[in-house]
Order: sequence, then C-alpha cells, then structure tokens
Amino acid sequence: MRFRYHDVMATNLRLTEEAATALRAAAEKSGRSQQDLLREAVDRYLGLGEVSDRDRAVATGLVRAPARFVDTAADIELPAGVRILDLLDRGDR
Repeated sequence: MRFRYHDVMATNLRLTEEAATALRAAAEKSGRSQQDLLREAVDRYLGLGEVSDRDRAVATGLVRAPARFVDTAADIELPAGVRILDLLDRGDR
C-alpha cells in the first residue's frame, strides 16, 4: 500500500527499549519496514486492516520472510581468456 504525504497523519511514537528492540528484530525477520509493521499493528488494533496470508505464514514460521537482494562477490576467478559461456555445456552455439 502506498501512502501520499497529504493522505496520512504523521506522529511521533516513543517506545520502551524492549519494544524498540522487538520491533527492529521483527522488521529484520520479516523484511518489512518498522513503519509498515507499526501501521499494520495500529490498523489491526482498530479493526481497520486485515493480515495477508503471506504475513500470517511468515509470523507463524510456515515460510521464511522474503530476503533482501544482496550482491555477492564471485566465488571463483576464471583463467585468462575463459568466459562463463565457454563453461556451459550447450549444443546450440
């Protein structure tokens, strides 16, 4: 869900250290932002929103949260003059 600046209310929220730590951990585990988790919690408390099947499955541990993209370094270095394409066993060249 996208929010536009003038369509939402901004607020400051002061959490206990325990709640802040739990919120950070939940955001990291779910791959969602802390802000998104707080919006969902407020909506759920007020009876305004519904939890998606995906979020319910992640929360119960049935599936892992989507992972963020991480660019990794190459595991091997090819010898000079060798291309990855040369290593593929393809008969359509």
